[in-house]
Amino acid sequence: MIFKRVGDGRPYPDHGLTSRAWADLPPRQIRLDELVTTKDTLRLDTLLDEDSTFYGDLFAHVVQWRGDLYLEDGLHRALRAALQQRSVLHARVHQAGDQ
Repeated sequence: MIFKRVGDGRPYPDHGLTSRAWADLPPRQIRLDELVTTKDTLRLDTLLDEDSTFYGDLFAHVVQWRGDLYLEDGLHRALRAALQQRSVLHARVHQAGDQ
């Protein structure tokens, strides 16, 4: 198993974080098997593209809400990590309200 669960959408309230606000959060290691995805599909061409993260944040974005860690952005990074036999991902974690 790669992820804790595969979700479809964001169950947590809108956090309204900007790219700058995400960048202010320090990255930390998160185990892949603790993540719940917010997307249930991926684009294989993006997964295989070495430059797919060139213009975005280097770290995945995770929202902690009600005891779960939701992978909001970075599904392709997480799958690449799994394909490379890594069990952790570096991510920025935002703790949403209503914990």
